[in-house]
Amino acid sequence: MADDVYHKLAKHLDEALAGAPMSAALIDILKILHTPEEAEVALNLEFYQNRTLEACEEAMPEKRGHLDELLDGMARKGTVFTEQKPGRGRVYRLLPSVVGFAEAPYLDGLDTPEKRALSPLWVKYINSEFGAEMARGVPLIRVIPIAESLEDAAEVLPFDALEEKLGEASFMAVGHCPCRQIKKYVGEGCDRPTERCMHFGSLGRYIVEMGMARQIQKEEALQILRSATEEGLVHVCDNVQGSLRTICNCCPCCCGFFQAKRLAGYDTLSRSNYVARVDSDECIACEICADRCPVGAITVGEVAEVDEAVCIGCGVCTPTCGADDAIRLHLRAETHEPPDLQQFMAARIKK
Repeated sequence: MADDVYHKLAKHLDEALAGAPMSAALIDILKILHTPEEAEVALNLEFYQNRTLEACEEAMPEKRGHLDELLDGMARKGTVFTEQKPGRGRVYRLLPSVVGFAEAPYLDGLDTPEKRALSPLWVKYINSEFGAEMARGVPLIRVIPIAESLEDAAEVLPFDALEEKLGEASFMAVGHCPCRQIKKYVGEGCDRPTERCMHFGSLGRYIVEMGMARQIQKEEALQILRSATEEGLVHVCDNVQGSLRTICNCCPCCCGFFQAKRLAGYDTLSRSNYVARVDSDECIACEICADRCPVGAITVGEVAEVDEAVCIGCGVCTPTCGADDAIRLHLRAETHEPPDLQQFMAARIKK
């Protein structure tokens, strides 16, 4: 049966570090993203090993002669990663769910029938099987504090120093937030700007080459982060040490990670090493911090109070404080580095 190839593909996609658990919603998503022949091609690709066209043709000799067209079409759909390698020519590999086929089709920000068909399926999938996948073993993303919100700037930890990390990036790109588009297409969400998802290095080059995003430089990247702070968005990145791959600027009303956490209770994001604290002598109980808090960690009586167990240390509460500095981020008593790649892989590999 034609559906068999999609069930096989779902099982293959679930083998990635960011998997895709079997679900009726997932099968419907895959049917929109892949023709049956494209699904057959995807079954023969690896997630973490690039293959030249010649190597792909050896694995799929029956498709020799038109496999390049299939692969290029899949790359433009956002299901296959491709890049030009010196001395090897163009190479290909299969994109996982995150960062991959969950986001890539939305990054160009265009309104298409395919996106409108995908969106209700993603809402259903995120709030069930996929929400659990985002939290499995170790969360896929972690919160980065707004640097200006720290009480002591000297307490910025090396892996949270965004400006320095941006300076190390070999390539920068910005695309449109998939989550805010998904929510828009199902009649929900907010009206915050969508061009807020940044990707770096080879991933950034790929999405620019495929017309999904545009290249930016460091100063514009910093301006996007400043704008996101004003808009009350939470900075998040990959939950692994090393060079930046992605920075998302998330709102709790649309972000799939926040939605799965709030609606289903999944631990989908690692909090930062900071916590918001209130200077009760300065607080004027304006309630702005409580309104901006993405996780409902702040209540206001005579003064604002922070539930430190709930606070994720994003700093969104601080920039618009009515008393200027009444609420600030402080380093927690216990701090934890994000996992290195080996630790991350060990935690995410399915047993």
